[in-house]
Amino acid sequence: MTVSTPSICCICDTPIEGEVRTFAGRDYCARHYQRIAHDSRSARLPILYEIGALVVFTAIVALLASAVTIAPAGPILVAVGLVLALVPAAIWMTAFYRLDRFEPEPKHYVLGVFVLGAVLAEAIAHPIIYDFFQVRLWLYESTLTHILGSILVIGMVQEFLKYAAVRYTVFQTAEFDEQVDGIIYGAAAGLGFATMLNIRYVVENDGVALGVGVIQIAVTALAHASFSGVMGYFMGRAKFESMGPFWLPMGLLLVATLNGLVSYMLRQLPLLGGGFGFNAWYGLVGAAIVAGVTFFALFTLIRRHNAAILAQLRAS
Repeated sequence: MTVSTPSICCICDTPIEGEVRTFAGRDYCARHYQRIAHDSRSARLPILYEIGALVVFTAIVALLASAVTIAPAGPILVAVGLVLALVPAAIWMTAFYRLDRFEPEPKHYVLGVFVLGAVLAEAIAHPIIYDFFQVRLWLYESTLTHILGSILVIGMVQEFLKYAAVRYTVFQTAEFDEQVDGIIYGAAAGLGFATMLNIRYVVENDGVALGVGVIQIAVTALAHASFSGVMGYFMGRAKFESMGPFWLPMGLLLVATLNGLVSYMLRQLPLLGGGFGFNAWYGLVGAAIVAGVTFFALFTLIRRHNAAILAQLRAS
C-alpha cells in the first residue's frame, strides 16, 4: 500500500491537513494562504514616522549647535556624538514598538536583525572594503572610479551583508509571513548597519561637530534604511512566489547600484553651494527625499501587487 506524503506549507513548514491551497506553485496552510496578499497599513507607519521624526530631530540639533557658542570638546564631544549615532535607531525602534500593536512582529526578531546588521558592518564589511580592497587608496582618483567603486565594491559588499542578515535568519521562519515583512526587516538590518557606520564615524573623528555631524548621521541612516527596504521588497516577493533563480541576484545588483549612485550623489550635494562652500543641509534634504520616495514607491508596489493577487485568488 502506498502512503502519500502530506504537503508542507512553504511558510511554516507544517503538514497541511485537509485541502491543499496552492499559489504560484507553492503549497500553503489555510492561515498563511489568507495572508498571501495581506496589506497591513500599520506596517508602513514606523518607517514613515522614522523619516519625518529623524529629519525634525536633526534640524533641531543642528540649529541649536549653530546657536550655542560653547561647544563640547574631547571625550565629551565623542560621548555626545555616540549618543547622536544611536538616535536614528532609537526613533525607529520606538515608533515600531508603539505602532506594531495592530500587526505585531516578534520584537526579538526585529532587534536581532538590527544587531546582526551592526555586527556585520563592523566585523565583515569594514575589513573587506577598507583593508582588503583598500578603497581609500584609489576610490577618489576620478569620477568614474568613484562611481564604479561605490557600486561594485562598497555597494555590493554592504548590500549583500544586509541581505544576508535577513535572508539567512528571519526569512526562514514562519514569522516572515507577509510580503511587507521584507521591508520591515530589511529596514531594521539597514538601520543596524548604518548605526555601526555612524559609531565608527564618530570614533575615528574623535567626535563630530554637532551641526554637520548630526546631519551626516541622519543621511547615513536614511540612505541605508532605503537601500535595505528595496532588497526587502525583493525578498518579500521571493518568499511567497516562485520568482526564479535570478530574482534575488537581480535585486541585489539593483540595490548595490542604488547604493553606489545615491551615496555618490549624497556626497556631492553638500558641495553645490559653490562659492558658499560646504552645505550639509543639501545632503539631508536629498536623503529625506530619497527615503520618502523609496518607501512610498515600495508600499505602492506592494498594494498594487496584493490587489492583483487577491483578484487572481477570487477568480480561482
